[in-house]
Amino acid sequence: MKFLGINAIFHDPAAALVVDGRIVAAAEEERFSRRKHGKRPLAFSAWELPELAAAWCLREAGLSPEDIDAVAYSYDPSLVVQKPEGDWEDLRTKYAVRAPAFLATALPGLDPGQVSYVPHHVAHAASAGLAAPWRDCAVLVADGRGENVSHLAGRYRGGELEVLAAQKLPHSLGLMYEDVTEHLGFLRSSDEYKVMAMASYGRPRHLEALREVIYTTGDGGFRVEPVDWSVYAKALKKGAPWTSDHADLAASVQARLEEVLLELVRWLHERTGERRLALAGGVALNCVANTRLLDEGPFDEIWVQPAAGDSGTALGGALHLAQSYGEPAGPMPDAALGRGFTDEELGAWLDVARVPHTRPADLAAAVAAELAADRIVAWFQGRAEYGPRALGQRSLLAHPGHARNTERLNDVKGREQFRPIAPMVLESRAREIFGRGPVPSPYMLFVHDVHPDWAARIPAVVHVDGTARIQTISPREQPLMARVLSEFEARTGLPVVVNTSLNTAGRPMVDDPRDALECFGSSPVDVLVLGPYVVRRGEVFAS
Repeated sequence: MKFLGINAIFHDPAAALVVDGRIVAAAEEERFSRRKHGKRPLAFSAWELPELAAAWCLREAGLSPEDIDAVAYSYDPSLVVQKPEGDWEDLRTKYAVRAPAFLATALPGLDPGQVSYVPHHVAHAASAGLAAPWRDCAVLVADGRGENVSHLAGRYRGGELEVLAAQKLPHSLGLMYEDVTEHLGFLRSSDEYKVMAMASYGRPRHLEALREVIYTTGDGGFRVEPVDWSVYAKALKKGAPWTSDHADLAASVQARLEEVLLELVRWLHERTGERRLALAGGVALNCVANTRLLDEGPFDEIWVQPAAGDSGTALGGALHLAQSYGEPAGPMPDAALGRGFTDEELGAWLDVARVPHTRPADLAAAVAAELAADRIVAWFQGRAEYGPRALGQRSLLAHPGHARNTERLNDVKGREQFRPIAPMVLESRAREIFGRGPVPSPYMLFVHDVHPDWAARIPAVVHVDGTARIQTISPREQPLMARVLSEFEARTGLPVVVNTSLNTAGRPMVDDPRDALECFGSSPVDVLVLGPYVVRRGEVFAS
C-alpha cells in the first residue's frame, strides 16, 4: 500500500511517502520553493500546502495521485478547543477542515476521502517511535503546540502507541523558548538554535527565578507561567548588539529547559521501565539538552528523529497510517530521503551553465587536497537531507585546524559570529577526540566534549564552552565522505573536517544543481564539488 504524509498547518511544510512498508521519500517544501521554513507559522498561511514536495515524492516513486491509498494530514481540527468566530485560531481550524479539498486541488486525481487527520503530537511520536532503530521504546514529544497540547509522553509496544501524559495549552516549553527567541531579537519559530548557541556565553544567574514559573507537576506534565522577560534583559531589535545580560538570560532559560526535560524523562522512565527513549518535536532539536538527557537521565539509549521539528510529522503521519493499515514501515534508513541527481544530470547542468569543471580520477583525494590547502569546499552529493542539519549531502567543508575558519565560514554564510560550526569525524575515531555524547552520532543532534589535547588542534569546531556538535561518518553508509576524511588526515594529521550547511543566511539549504551553482557564484567559496565534478573559483572567473 501507498501512504502519503503531509505537514502544513504551522511551519516547515513537508511531504513523505511510505510504500509497501518502506520509507521511499521525504522532503521539506522550502527545498523546492526556496522560502525559508516554507512559510511563516501564521493562521492565515495554514491553507498553504507542500505541493512541490508532495508532487516530487510521487514522481520519485513513479506514482500518480490516483495510486495513493491513504493520506495523513498531521493535524486534527476536531481536537481544537473552539474560540470565538473571527479569532485567528478559528481561521486555522477552518483551513484544516478544508485540507482534503485543498489537497485534491493541489494533486489532481487524489480522492479527498482518502485524507485522514492524525493528531499533531501522535504524528510527532510516530516519526520517532516508529522510525527508531528499535520497535519498543518510550517516546517524548515536546514542541510549541499542536491542536490543544504541547507535549506527549508515552511508549511504543509492538508498533502501538500508549499515551501516558499530554500537557494542555497554554503551557508550552516550545512556546516559552520561542518567546525568549523573539525577546533576544531573533525570528521566532526559526532562530531558537541561536538562543542555544548564545547560552554558552552566559551564566544561568536567573535560574532560581525561572524555577518559580517553569516547573513540573509530578504527573508527567508541567507549567509555564507568564514571564516578563524584560525583567532579566532589555528586549533586542533584530541585528542589535547583545550584552552579557542577554547571554545570561539565554543561559538561564536553556538551563531551566534542560532541568524540566530531565524531570519529564525520569517520570516517563519510572512509568515505562524502558531502556530506550525516542525524541521528537522542535524541542528535540536542542542538542545541548539531548546530551544532558543522555548523560544524566535514566535511559541507556536515546534516538532523536533527524527531522524532529514539524516537517517530521509528514513522515510520522505516513508511518502512523501504515501501522494502522497493518503495513508497518521503518526503521528510518537514514536522513538522505530527498532529491538526488545522476552524474549525467549534474554534468548537463554544468554544460548548460558553461562552467569549467574537471572530473578527478580520485575525487576524495582531490577534495582532501583542497581542504588541506585551507580552501572552502561546497559539497553536493547524493540525495538531500530530510531535516535541518547538513549531513554530508549538502555541506560546506573546511579545515578545522585554523581558528579563523569559524569567522570565515560565518562570513561566507552571513550569520552571527557567536554561532559555532560543526565537526565531521569517522565513527571509529570519534571516541579519541570527543567525549560525553553518544557514538555513533550520525545526525548532529547531540553535543560532545572535546578532549583538551585535541581542542587546540581543531579550534574551528570547538564552541566557547568546549563542546562540539559532531557528525560521525560510517564508511559503510557514506563511503565517499569517509575516504575524504581519511585522505585529509593523511595530509594534515587531523581526522576531522568542518561541516556546516550549504546555504547563506535566510536561505534554505541548497537542494538542486541550480541552487548549488547560485550559492557558489554569490558567496566566497573556493571549490564546488557537484557529484563527481569539481569546479574551482579561479578557473570559472578566469574564463
